[in-house]
Amino acid sequence: QVHLVESGGGSVQAGNSLTLSCSVSFYSYSSTCMGWFRQAPGKEREGVASLATGGGTTVYTDSVKGRFTISQNNPKRTLYLQMNSLKPEDTGMYYCATARGYCNEPNLSDSEYFYWGRGTQVTVSS
Repeated sequence: QVHLVESGGGSVQAGNSLTLSCSVSFYSYSSTCMGWFRQAPGKEREGVASLATGGGTTVYTDSVKGRFTISQNNPKRTLYLQMNSLKPEDTGMYYCATARGYCNEPNLSDSEYFYWGRGTQVTVSS
């Protein structure tokens, strides 16, 4: 069983930065896909950024390109999301997720992910 634990959320003013972390208990494939998703109140969950752990390739949703960076620290089995120039519309619960098996093409479809963390809240005020 894979366990994911997010941390690093908080309340900030627009324009500031936050870094989210996701600690993963283990993954046993040479490459799997990991992603960050968010859900604002009253809205559907959306994919924010994804990374393939084998090659390090990444993909971002358009609204965060140039502001957010997803990265990994393999020895520590930790996934990060560096969020700069935060906007009020970035507010939401942020979840870390990982695919179940081998994955080498990052994607933002939540149906591709099997293991999920419980989330960390990010609130951006104007």
